[in-house]
Amino acid sequence: MVQDISLLELLEKRTKQSHTLVDVRSPKEFEQGTIPGSINIPIFTDIERAEVGTIYKKVGPAEAKERGLQIFSQKLPAYIQEFRKIDTSITVFCWRGGMRSKTAATVLGLMDIESTRLAGGIRSYRNFVLEYLEKETFQPEFIVLNGFTGTGKTAILKKLACNGYPVIDLEQMANHRGSIFGHIGLNPSNQKRFDSLLVEKMMDYESTPFVFVEGESKRIGKILIPDFLYEKKEKGLQLIIQLPIEERVRNILDDYQPWGSPERFLEAFHIIKKRIHTPVAKQIGEFLNQENYVEATSLLLEHYYDPRYEHSTKDFIGEKIIIQAGNTEDAYNKILEALETRGILASNQFIN
Repeated sequence: MVQDISLLELLEKRTKQSHTLVDVRSPKEFEQGTIPGSINIPIFTDIERAEVGTIYKKVGPAEAKERGLQIFSQKLPAYIQEFRKIDTSITVFCWRGGMRSKTAATVLGLMDIESTRLAGGIRSYRNFVLEYLEKETFQPEFIVLNGFTGTGKTAILKKLACNGYPVIDLEQMANHRGSIFGHIGLNPSNQKRFDSLLVEKMMDYESTPFVFVEGESKRIGKILIPDFLYEKKEKGLQLIIQLPIEERVRNILDDYQPWGSPERFLEAFHIIKKRIHTPVAKQIGEFLNQENYVEATSLLLEHYYDPRYEHSTKDFIGEKIIIQAGNTEDAYNKILEALETRGILASNQFIN
């Protein structure tokens, strides 16, 4: 008999012990959004799911179930073997807690592999995420890393996180660097995936006094930051990082590595070209064609990114602290010193 578990029971179980969540939906469904931390052991491939769905619509549910059983039975040994690799307790889920998760849990039970099934499937988790965000409550104060493009804000966030400080890395959740070139070489998140990752982090840090974030725009790629968090960011303590232009160019090139996808950078540049004074835009285009990325980046900063940043941040609501540094490592150390001096951060607080 399949044993169902509610979402709240599952969330509580995950906090107390090692537990593996298995999404049995197709790879494409899994890619579009799942419960963070889940692994994918699909009953059907994307093509198989499409075939069964077509039979369901054009012929009928009984025929679709029969065809689904034929497909699944052929892969049973390999399917079971994937579950035998898991050395923790298991919960399986599909979209609504229907046939696919019931089938998986039943087969696992027959093979003496204990598992539970998430009641309501991932749809129950999505509803939970939306309800959590709709509360619009998050107590920790925001300490916001701000500064011109290339000042190492993302690298500093990552170092803070590695050293045990509470960090919500919005760009990492969006899988997008936040600029017109920010998607290149990445697979940006959709809103569902972003929301799920965001809520998981918010739950982790509900009781902390503050959280570090980066000074993002309302939109990162195709995803939107919830209004209440965006407003909280605008009112937070703003750490304005200032680095020499040469260091900023170096940081950008290290991060983006445009020589790996020169044609994609040219395509992205053409989207913003009309917003740059024509002679300068022509020069930038020539440098990109020559793969002279140092000069192209310098001109983009001077004539596009820096003016836009100054315009977007002139009306900051929160208190500002200027962090002048020679490089990213120096900026990181000066941020901690500044926060310790103001009593916001105790020495060694949060460090693992």
